[in-house]
Amino acid sequence: MQIMVLGGGVIGVTTAYYLAEAGHEVTVLDRQKGPALETSFANAGEISPGYASPWAGPGIPLKAIKWLLMKHGPLVVRPAFDPHMWTWLVKMLRNCTAERYAINKSRMVPLAEYSRDTLKALREATGITYDERTQGTLQLFRTQKQLDGTGGDVEVLKKYGVPYEILDQDGCIAAEPALGGVREKFVGGLRLPHDETGDCKMFTEKLAELCVARGVKFEYDTTIWRVLRSRNRVANLSTSKGFKASEAYVMALGSYSAGFMRRMKRSIPVYPVKGYSITVPIKDADVAPVSTVMDETYKVAITRLGDRIRVGGTAEISGFDLRLHESRRRTLEHSVGDLFPGAGAMREATFWCGLRPMTPDGPPLIGRTELSNLFLNTGHGTLGWTMACGSAKVLADIMSNKVPEIDARALAQERYLK
Repeated sequence: MQIMVLGGGVIGVTTAYYLAEAGHEVTVLDRQKGPALETSFANAGEISPGYASPWAGPGIPLKAIKWLLMKHGPLVVRPAFDPHMWTWLVKMLRNCTAERYAINKSRMVPLAEYSRDTLKALREATGITYDERTQGTLQLFRTQKQLDGTGGDVEVLKKYGVPYEILDQDGCIAAEPALGGVREKFVGGLRLPHDETGDCKMFTEKLAELCVARGVKFEYDTTIWRVLRSRNRVANLSTSKGFKASEAYVMALGSYSAGFMRRMKRSIPVYPVKGYSITVPIKDADVAPVSTVMDETYKVAITRLGDRIRVGGTAEISGFDLRLHESRRRTLEHSVGDLFPGAGAMREATFWCGLRPMTPDGPPLIGRTELSNLFLNTGHGTLGWTMACGSAKVLADIMSNKVPEIDARALAQERYLK
């Protein structure tokens, strides 16, 4: 089948790869000059299946108020006259119950675990490299209350057979030796030894090269203006380079997917939540992290990527605003400077933001739509890098009329149509 993938981020490119592997004729369209130049460009670098959790959960509304009042709080809301923002927020609040949290997490963890295994198989089959490390993730707790509150997460990890370790200060330092100099800053941690890290942009660029070798065509500098519908199917695309048609289409435009779907009167509840990162050259490797440390207090991930440290965090609800706010940079600098003082050349750090495509319940949207030749692969939120390979393989199976290797029925759009 001829398939056009809309979007050249990590989701779009992995989708193209697995569709090509399944024997389809694939073209990728993207408005940028190359792959992974938007949300996939400088994310936190984590591949963390064990932390695949919905943001909507019990207690989140009260925590959100506290976070909004913190100097270096992980949440920022910039209110706007945007009905889509408020509708999405209301839907998210409806999912902040223990029952819905359990259901939504049960849909996310298996996909994330499957994706990690799919990435490992891809790495073994192709030899692809991307500053990857397989040394686990350490969630670091600065207070005893945080450590004591891990019971619910641990039960979920047990349920899905995800290996984990509850660590005291010495255990944390054994996993991340550089923390030895700041042991008074934390009380313990939760470590997931099978989690990985890597440079998402580097991975996507190299995978795009592998796609080309398998016959995939990439049309960059191509802005999609409209997806034109005829009755129950997509007829063609109106783009900056003329009309383009295919037998089937995959919507992998991240946060921008929702606008195109609305114009086709096929709304999906995907809304952008902005995240920030800084990328810091390592100045002293002996006091730098060896993998990923998640600072639970500030919800900041600090990740080693080769000779750099990637520091990512913040949930900013501000629509499609891509302005860089210095207060967010100070939060990231505070977290990494507090836990790994002297590790990086902070004055040489680069500052970035991207729009994470979030669903209000947490799981992404993968599969068929009401239009017979349009498929979705979007809404991965903060877990696009974690879930990319698994999501792409699932969708490639669906589009090839095969039964996916995991049960992905609950990831389809139908869950919002009930």
